[in-house]
Amino acid sequence: MTGIAATAGRQVAIGEAARLSGVSARMVRHYEGLGLLPAVARTESGYRQYNDADVHTLRFIKRSRDLGFSMEEIAELVGLWHNRRRTSASVKRVAEKHLGELEQRIADMQSMRNTLAHLVHCCHGDARPDCPILDDLSKV
Repeated sequence: MTGIAATAGRQVAIGEAARLSGVSARMVRHYEGLGLLPAVARTESGYRQYNDADVHTLRFIKRSRDLGFSMEEIAELVGLWHNRRRTSASVKRVAEKHLGELEQRIADMQSMRNTLAHLVHCCHGDARPDCPILDDLSKV
């Protein structure tokens, strides 16, 4: 059995938690170190043990990363997710801010693409040394 149901009622080692959540064991430790996961249980020999809530949180973090949220934003979102008294307006504020940043980055990249496409079009790409691409790059 796979997925979160596989961890219901039992503890799993870091490798299994990583596999179930889709993140690497290294990133699981990193997220734990950042405080995105609560302190996890440990065996008598010191091995980390993760429960279904931990795996679910790791999936939440992974999905947030997939959407491009920063670690600070993810920390805020995890806190809001765990806070049952939060308002959806608080969550929306974080998402709207991130959306605006994404839109700005997209606009910046489209501008770069258009400029580069123009320069490529203007370059003859022949045996001559003249090159409008290098000329543009050398402008100060």
